[in-house]
Parts: sequence; C-alpha cells; structure tokens
Amino acid sequence: MKHIINPYDNNNDTARNNSDCPLVVLPEEIFFTISIVGVLENLIVLLAVIKNKNLQSPMYFFICSLAISDMLGSLYKILENILIMFRNMGYVKPRGHFETTADDIIDSLFILSLLGSIFSLLVIAADRYITIFHALKYHSIVTTRRALVTLMVIWTFCTGSGITMAIFSHHVPTVIAFTVLFPLMLVFILCLYVHMFLLARSHARKISTLPRVNMKGAITLTILLGVFIFCWAPFVLHVLLMTFCPSNPYCACYMSLFQVNGMLIMCNAVIDPFIYAFRSPELREAFKKMIFCNRYQ
Repeated sequence: MKHIINPYDNNNDTARNNSDCPLVVLPEEIFFTISIVGVLENLIVLLAVIKNKNLQSPMYFFICSLAISDMLGSLYKILENILIMFRNMGYVKPRGHFETTADDIIDSLFILSLLGSIFSLLVIAADRYITIFHALKYHSIVTTRRALVTLMVIWTFCTGSGITMAIFSHHVPTVIAFTVLFPLMLVFILCLYVHMFLLARSHARKISTLPRVNMKGAITLTILLGVFIFCWAPFVLHVLLMTFCPSNPYCACYMSLFQVNGMLIMCNAVIDPFIYAFRSPELREAFKKMIFCNRYQ
C-alpha cells in the first residue's frame, strides 16, 4: 500500500508537473517524536486500566481498544523510520524482498490502526447509547464477557482485513473498501445520534434523571469522534484523490500536503489520552498514581 500511504515513492511526475503547488516536506524528526509520545501516552492508558480494578469495566475496555488503535498508528511511523534508517545505512537492500515484506507488514499496522479506531468508536457509541436509554438494564446487557468477546471479534476482523488490504492494495476495489468504511462509520454514528436526539426529546424527563456520568460519556464520545474526523479525513480524501484523479492539478495540489495530513494522524494518538484524562476523573487519578509513583494514595 506504499503507493497510497506515500504516493511520492511512485514519482508521480505527471501530477507534479500539472500543479504549481510545491510539495510540503516536514522533518522526519517531527514524525518520530510525535509517534514516540503517542505510543507512551496510550501505553499509560492501557497500564492504568490493567493496574486499577475499579477501571476494569466494559466502558474502559472499549477505551483501551481505541488506545491500542492509536498506539498502532504511532508504531507504524516508528517502524517505518527505523526501516528507512537501516536502508540508508546499507543494511537493507532498496526495493528488495525484505524491504517489500517489511513495507507490507508496516502498512498492515497502519490499516489496522484506522480500522481499529473506526470499530472502537462504533462500539463506544453503542455503549453510550445503551448507557443512556437502557440505564437500568445496562449491566445485564453489557457484561464484561460480552464486551471482551465483542472486542475479540472486532480485532480478529480488523487484523484479517488489514492483512488482506495490504496484500491487494494495488487493486481499486481495495482502495474503495478502505475509504468507504470512513463515511459509513460517520453515517452510522450520525444515525445513532439522530435516534438518540429523537428519543431524548420524547423522554426528556427520564433523561434528566440519569446520572451526569452517563451524559458526560456521550459528550466524551462526541469529542473523540470530532478529533478522529479532523485528523483522519484529510488522509482519506488524499487516498480518494490519489486513486481517481492523480493527474488533475487541483488534486495534485492537495496531495502536496500529504505529510501534513500524515502528521495529523500522528497527532490523533497524542490528543486522545488527554481527552480521556480531562473527561474521566478516575483515569486522571490513575495517571497521577502511576506518574508520581503512588504518592497520591
């Protein structure tokens, strides 16, 4: 999928000749630093849930799933930089069998990050819906066992899809399947929000009696979704333009911002943990205990 994730490896001269927009190049050190921070932050989220039994509930398991997705997105860039470094040092033969195989594995991580984020946000949305409108039955509907089984199915599907898309990345149907999941997720969550809004209007008194934490969770989801769209949408648009109008000067001009769009994806992994900490007092307290070696106990 290298022709999609980094189209300039293909030396698309036609697109660049038809556009007066210079290619925006960012230092690799920026990507590497942001990626390292993203991995560490999301690793702290995972450790906080693992070490604190009061956080081991379905809601936080779903948040861990999103944290894993963000971490894979950051890990992708770290491994890519390491591969490039070894190639420049002469340890890896350019465009050889090892580099091609490593590229496919690294690209699979990137695709897995996007798919994992999409399905994690979907399951978080479903969880918030049940929390708000079926609060009394929530613990009987969303059990720990069901949550773990759901996540196992999701990650099995995402792993299989990621490997398949990386192998068949040069086929247009694969690119369409890769990009269509993004708007489908938005449509599904939008429909869920509209349904929630209509139900909220008809059950206004009932909703007002719910614990504030339930509504706070819905707001947190909205923030996470907004950040995800802002960070990933430019890249998804890039993939579509790269596939269907690579020689158009306007498309080529937008694609000159590829590295900026890539940096936004890396930033998503850094921003999400701050959202968890800001919106969840329990996670914030767990972070303090971990960072300051339990001085807050």
